[in-house]
Amino acid sequence: MKNQQLYLKHNVVVEPLINQWYAWPYLISPATAAMFIAHSHLKIMQSFVSTPQVHISALKNPAMLGGPFINYDISRVDEIKVLMDKTIKEQAHMLELAEAIKTLDKMLTNEATGYSLEPVYQKIPEVLKGYVELVYDLNNHPSIRFIEGLLYQSPYYNQSAQSIAIYLINSDKRNFVFSTPRLEDDSCLHLSIPFSCKVIDELFKMKDVPCSLSSIEEKLNIKDKDYELFTSLFTEEEPHKSTEYIGDDVRIRYFGHACLLIESKNISILCDPIISYKCDTGINRYTYADLPDSIDYILVTHNHQDHCMFETLLQLRHKTKNVIVPKNNGGGLADPSLKLVLQNIGFDKGKVREIDEMETIEIAGGMIIGLPFFGEHGDLNIRTKIAYVIRLQGKTICIAADSNNLQPKVYEYIHNFLGNDVDVLFLGMECDGGPLTWLYGSLLTQPLPRKMDQSRRANGSNYEKAIDLVKQLNPKEVYVYAMGQEPWLTFLTSIQYTEESRPIIDSNKLVEKCTAQGIVAERLFGQKELFLK
Repeated sequence: MKNQQLYLKHNVVVEPLINQWYAWPYLISPATAAMFIAHSHLKIMQSFVSTPQVHISALKNPAMLGGPFINYDISRVDEIKVLMDKTIKEQAHMLELAEAIKTLDKMLTNEATGYSLEPVYQKIPEVLKGYVELVYDLNNHPSIRFIEGLLYQSPYYNQSAQSIAIYLINSDKRNFVFSTPRLEDDSCLHLSIPFSCKVIDELFKMKDVPCSLSSIEEKLNIKDKDYELFTSLFTEEEPHKSTEYIGDDVRIRYFGHACLLIESKNISILCDPIISYKCDTGINRYTYADLPDSIDYILVTHNHQDHCMFETLLQLRHKTKNVIVPKNNGGGLADPSLKLVLQNIGFDKGKVREIDEMETIEIAGGMIIGLPFFGEHGDLNIRTKIAYVIRLQGKTICIAADSNNLQPKVYEYIHNFLGNDVDVLFLGMECDGGPLTWLYGSLLTQPLPRKMDQSRRANGSNYEKAIDLVKQLNPKEVYVYAMGQEPWLTFLTSIQYTEESRPIIDSNKLVEKCTAQGIVAERLFGQKELFLK
């Protein structure tokens, strides 16, 4: 079998892990990684070790699935305790960094009152010296600017904490991943491989191009005890392969959530890639097998884990020519550079490019334009978010992601800039959203009052804001997407809607209103194919 030419099965899941926790952008950038290790991972593990029954009881309530509760039974307490102790020991330098960030932030609050910050540089905690600049805004509010590029060259970016977990899946059901570390399991292969390692590309190429088992086994350094599990991931059966699109029209395929594949016969563009694995669950979907052999552009709208998903991006890295990401603020703790994140997990530096608001990138048969993206980030000063207009073969497609239409004038100006109506609009309407602390709580250096927290949501447009956006852009077709409804997404979003859920009520209302006005409209689910003639 070792010399046989085999394919990687299309229902193989590959989870990227950091300290055995599911990886997402904020666990890559060193400053944010330190804060999440200290104020999320360790706190969750300490809670589970001391009161496991609280976690077990909480997760019996579906509404608590996205909360800070570990999804193991009481028999795994000792293993979590071992991981907790290992984290405290091996990540001591990261815990020291997190404490230094809190100390410096408190010092600035107390001592930076508008006078020169030069004397404060001498008081910066030693572990942060040389990695930060101290600044004021024009109203004398002080803040820390992190020199991210230097932090990636420091001991605080340690690839030895990275690994991947590989296993087979036959259903869409996966537990929520952001509150539970991945423990050793007989059905799961754990490999200590940095995300930037090129052998990962060779492994995923095997989904389409066969390779000898002995070759990939040697490169992955598979242990004898794991050999049987390892071989179960491969097959002699040649996979279904998507035919190259050569039509004259623009084709758009919806892969679930915010993932869209936009193609002409000359170019392929994949937006916010999250791809379902091959599962026979009765729900039609596109999978990795439906992607082209080469992807010209991947577009990422923002830094959230359900839009910039490493699990998919690493599997596509070998076939991706360019990645476009939002321009970054430059050094804010809550706003790490997505460009640096992707470059440091192995995307070629020349392939990753930032785009600013109203900036244009020329492509074959058209252009990609960056648009302002308001909302969805709890009013934090985060620039790493952008919507897109794709102009292709005379058609105008607006990819608005989770934009919250907080200021309708923006879209009036955008329409004027474009100089024409939009042909197709894709808009997320998850208009409830989680409170600020659900995503960013680990980065806060002081408590946030509950009422304040609840008022600042990671939410998109409701009906009133969405219909106003439609009026401004005057699209011929409107599609509500990025709702997290597909069952293969609950491990990321924990969303479980009912017909009484506000996002469902409001998106239904938008679809009905658009339809009544003669606009083609639909809330997408699972799979959809469109042709723009």
